[in-house]
Formats: sequence, C-alpha cells, structure tokens
Amino acid sequence: MTHSTLAWFVSSSVVFTMAPGPDTTFVVAQGISRGRKAAVTTALGMCCGVSVHTTAAALGISAIVRSCATVFTALKWAGGAYLLYLAWKAVREPAAARFSPAAGAMPSAGAMFRRGFLMNVINPKVALFFLAFLPQFVSREHGGIPAQMFLLGLIFMTQAVVVMSAIGFLSGSVGDLLLKRPAVARCFSWLSAAIFAALGLKLAFSRR
Repeated sequence: MTHSTLAWFVSSSVVFTMAPGPDTTFVVAQGISRGRKAAVTTALGMCCGVSVHTTAAALGISAIVRSCATVFTALKWAGGAYLLYLAWKAVREPAAARFSPAAGAMPSAGAMFRRGFLMNVINPKVALFFLAFLPQFVSREHGGIPAQMFLLGLIFMTQAVVVMSAIGFLSGSVGDLLLKRPAVARCFSWLSAAIFAALGLKLAFSRR
C-alpha cells in the first residue's frame, strides 16, 4: 500500500468513525447517563467488535451474510431485541447506581465492555460496511487479499479506539457533572432508554 492510499484509508476511517450513527450515539448515551468510565469502556468494547467484522470480511463470511436473507434478518432482529433489552434495563436500574458505586447496582466494567462489543457484533449492517469498504483499498499486486484486509482492519480498529475513546471521554465528562443530581440522573435514564429503543427498532425494521 502506498503512503497516499494509506493516508486516504486512515482519513476515511476517521470520518466514518466520527460520523453520527448507532455506535457514536450509543457511546454518547452511555457517557451522559453513566459517566466517563462507562462510556470509554463501552467504546473499547465496540472497537473490539470491529475485529470480528473485519475478520469476517477478510474470510468471506460477510459475503454469506449479504447473500443469505435469512441470516441477515436473524441478525437484525437479534440486534434490535438486544437494544430493546438495554432500554428496559435503563429504565429499571436505580438512578443512584449511575453515579454511586455504593448503590450496588452499577454495571461492572466487564458488563459495559460486553454491551459495546455485542452492540457492534450483532449489527449486520456493520459487517456489510466493512465488506464494501475494505476491498477498495486492497490490490492483488501487493500480496494476498485476506492478509491486506486483516491489516486494514487492524488499522481501522486502532484509529477507532482513539476516536471512540475520545468521544466517550468527552460525553462522560459531561455525564459526570450532570449525574451528581438524582433527579437529573433519572431523566437521563429515560433518555437513554428512548435512544436504545429507537436504535433497536430502526435496526430491526430497516431494509438492506
């Protein structure tokens, strides 16, 4: 890969990562409703989910998802159901748990990481994005196609860690300030639930 191609790939990746979408919306919602640590941990989980999609694209698995309507629909409904479950959890969770670990109900860092990971992995549209995006930057003249796509996936994930962590940190900083008031925390729990539900319904009922 030439330096100009690499620069174009990285810049395009940063733009796609920063663009408003389900992932960034999810991280921002976690930051505002739970604080900085939860947002950054969720962002890291999502970025690790990227490795699954880029590997699937390199191995041709994403092509199967694209061609098989049943698999694609099943993944959409699974992703939508998971987001609706998170919406229900956001409403049910005590508001105090959002800013006080002593409340005993705050999800662990591992739980937040898993949420971000699953949010990314079970979205079939992310798989199709990488299947369409990565091949534009590979060439048969530069070696094996799967190896190039693995490398591009690693580069994409690296920049995603930086960008998404920054988004999580900034939104979480705002959340840490707002959530010192229980009444505000409760309002944001309903806001988070509404965002998760909207994302879930959009994913479940969206077309290819």
